[in-house]
Amino acid sequence: MTAQTTEARIDALEEKVAYQEQVIDDLNTAVTDQWKEIDTLRRLVTSLLDEVKEMELAARAPVGREPPPPHY
Repeated sequence: MTAQTTEARIDALEEKVAYQEQVIDDLNTAVTDQWKEIDTLRRLVTSLLDEVKEMELAARAPVGREPPPPHY
């Protein structure tokens, strides 16, 4: 191998590594953003499930006599 061939190969490898580093950074950013969104959605679903459970309990509660209106 000549010095030029070796230098060209090293340059090509450095170029590939730089491109791969950029791709890895982009993927890391995308994954981080997705995890933030997933965390937000999990909290929202948990909150909604709690509300539904409360509504179910309220619907199952025995219906008693309503108090008379305040003017009586």
